[in-house]
Amino acid sequence: MRAWPGPGRAVFHRGNPNGLEIPSPLAPNGFHPSRAPTNAMPSKPSRDLQTFPNPKPDRPFEIAMDCPEFTCVCPMTGQPDFATIRLRYVPAERCVELKSLKLYLWSYRDEGAFHEAVTNKICDDIVAAIQPRWIEVVGDFAVRGGIRTVVTARHGERPASVPEKA
Repeated sequence: MRAWPGPGRAVFHRGNPNGLEIPSPLAPNGFHPSRAPTNAMPSKPSRDLQTFPNPKPDRPFEIAMDCPEFTCVCPMTGQPDFATIRLRYVPAERCVELKSLKLYLWSYRDEGAFHEAVTNKICDDIVAAIQPRWIEVVGDFAVRGGIRTVVTARHGERPASVPEKA
């Protein structure tokens, strides 16, 4: 049995009594589940927010996301800042694609940014990408120096059908 044949090729056992090639029991597709293809590209931080068409643009509905692994760097001390970024928005014609949002937030990891500035920048960039009917971005930053910071940035008018707090 070969260890890893590459993408698109199955692993076969040889030597069964009938001399037939039988797919390996390691995985239904013949690949070992713990092995990734060698040509897989790792994800990299990106400020490119991808979007897709809103499936129901005539209906105001809310999309809410919690991103608990946000990090940036304090511009004063160079120390890391940790936060949960909470997004709530009512899309118009476009929605934010989640992987691009993850890579976008990841792009702040090594950047010096004040809590207030980064929360507003995230809001502005999403508004520029999708022009939502309404958006709220909350940066809930972990305690630093005995102080917890929560920054809320909003754009547009919240539709009456969307509750004030999720």
